[in-house]
Amino acid sequence: MTKTRTVSLTAIILTFNNERLLPACLESVQWADEIIIYDSGSTDNTHTIAGQYNATVIIDNEWSGFGVQRQKAQQQATSDWLLWVDSDEVVSVALRQSIECALVAPEAQNVYSINRLSDFFGKPIRHSGWYPDRIVRLHSREHYRYNDAIVHEKIDCPTASVLPLAGDLLHYTTDSFLGYMSKSLRYANDWAQASYAKGRRVSVLGITMRTLFAFVRKFIIKKGFLDGRHGFLLAMQSSHYTFNKYFALWSLQQKK
Repeated sequence: MTKTRTVSLTAIILTFNNERLLPACLESVQWADEIIIYDSGSTDNTHTIAGQYNATVIIDNEWSGFGVQRQKAQQQATSDWLLWVDSDEVVSVALRQSIECALVAPEAQNVYSINRLSDFFGKPIRHSGWYPDRIVRLHSREHYRYNDAIVHEKIDCPTASVLPLAGDLLHYTTDSFLGYMSKSLRYANDWAQASYAKGRRVSVLGITMRTLFAFVRKFIIKKGFLDGRHGFLLAMQSSHYTFNKYFALWSLQQKK
């Protein structure tokens, strides 16, 4: 493929103990001018793998949430534009081609959204509210950055023109049952902490109703039934996550 873009590009990847999926992720962004691994203190082979792919490794054990972590990672980049890829994601060939074309004399006020196709225990999910799943992941380094959210962080670009890119970002979210559920529980707890700090409260009835609606929304309203048994289990897990985060919020209320 002929390199056609006229601006430099840094791929930034946040990591923490994801040695099994990291090689495929790094392989898929080897065409970037710079690759930065911003690591939260991995104890597996993450650093060794990063070196094999000529990535710059920066270790930061001061965790303040995903938004702030991404802000700090951005400060280490030197290219004109940034591409954000998680360590369990792979840039498809079609997406790379789309990015290369978009970065031929791009306008700095534009940002680009990428469609993420997520795998759920061996099956790509094309319904259930998971697909299409457009998220902004490509932007000018000088003009935009992530917000301060602890989880579910987003690039802060309210006045930008959001342009869609073709091709999928392949998301392998379920490396293992234990890893997936541990991450889900951690996200639920982080959400509860942030929500409590903002003054949000919930009752036992509220927990129950939100948990039930989470399943209905995922499986029926978002057509999870079209994803078969995987869609059913995903809806169950979604309701479980909803229960956990509101239960965590309720437990904080009891401590006070």
